[in-house]
Amino acid sequence: MPAKDGGYFSRLVRKLTTDVEELDADDLSEESEKSGARRACDCRSGEEVTVLGRLRSVELCPSADVATLEAELFDGTDGVTLVWLGRRRIPGIEPGRTVKARGRMADRDGRKVLYNPYYELQTTS
Repeated sequence: MPAKDGGYFSRLVRKLTTDVEELDADDLSEESEKSGARRACDCRSGEEVTVLGRLRSVELCPSADVATLEAELFDGTDGVTLVWLGRRRIPGIEPGRTVKARGRMADRDGRKVLYNPYYELQTTS
């Protein structure tokens, strides 16, 4: 009896013919949904949200006023920039790490941003 998602053969063909980055994005999106987090593509400016994803990049942005640590989180559907004001480094915040972040979504130059989000470093299973 075939499964509702197309059966074993359909899943196998998809895994063999789909781009690795697309499969990874699908896995991230599924993991995010299972954790109870919102999909980044569904988040709007002004909403209190929880997102879960993998950090693609982390960089220190020094300025004359205040240094900021910025990290790009990707959940398989969209990217969210996490910005910690006044921080130069946060242990565990590094590319490739899975993070759950919570805060009020903002918009900066058309990009989704969480300023000084609460965060949890996720363990790999």
